[in-house]
Parts: sequence; structure tokens; C-alpha cells
Amino acid sequence: MAKVKSLADLQKLKADLQTKVDLREKGEGAENLVQIKVAMATCGIASGAKQVMEFFMDELEKRNIEAVVTQTGCMGYCYAEPTVEIKLPNQDPVVFGDVDIKKADEIIEKYVKTGELVNGIIPQNYNTIDE
Repeated sequence: MAKVKSLADLQKLKADLQTKVDLREKGEGAENLVQIKVAMATCGIASGAKQVMEFFMDELEKRNIEAVVTQTGCMGYCYAEPTVEIKLPNQDPVVFGDVDIKKADEIIEKYVKTGELVNGIIPQNYNTIDE
């Protein structure tokens, strides 16, 4: 652990720990919250996934929407990066492709808030082994 040498260091440490606590607390009841997974493999990061993930984290908090935002590895849609999986409570997940900041804002306003589908959905092209 790094030494705390200033008030700014202490505030950063507090913010980092609070983020971890929030994620742990939300993780226990995640099925009742909006779950957002941003693909952060190399292709996603190169396409802007980090900025998209930061936007989701900041905007959901500003808009008082209870959600768990996490990163995940490759979803297999490299041609459509950045990709984001959104799971609303009691619904199947939906994967959106080519998500930039503008598209992320539209997803929050239309899909997350009202359940209205927006352009950019990557259609399901596989089934599980049980189906």
C-alpha cells in the first residue's frame, strides 16, 4: 500500500475504497439492479471502451440510477467494438455494438429508463448447448 503523504492522497484512497465497497454491496443484490458490462479486451479499449465505461459510471450516478457497471473480456464482436451488455432486472441481456458516448447516452435515456429498444443491438446468433 502506498504511503499517504497529503490530503489529496487520503481523499483518493477513500474514493477508491468507497468504490470497492459500493461494488461489493451492489453485487449481492445485482439481479435487482441494472447490470452493465463493457467489453474491455484489447480491441474494445482501442475503440474507446474505457471512455464509454467511465461515461456510464458517471452518468448513472448523476441520474440517480442504481446500476452495477463492470468490465468484461472479449464478447466476440470485435467488428462492433465498443460493445456493451445491458441486463435490466427480470429481462434477458441485450448487447449493443459501436457504443460511443452519444450512443451510451441514448441507451441510458431510452433503454435503461424506459425499456425502449434503440438501434445498435447485436442479434443473438447462437444458442446454448442445452437449447
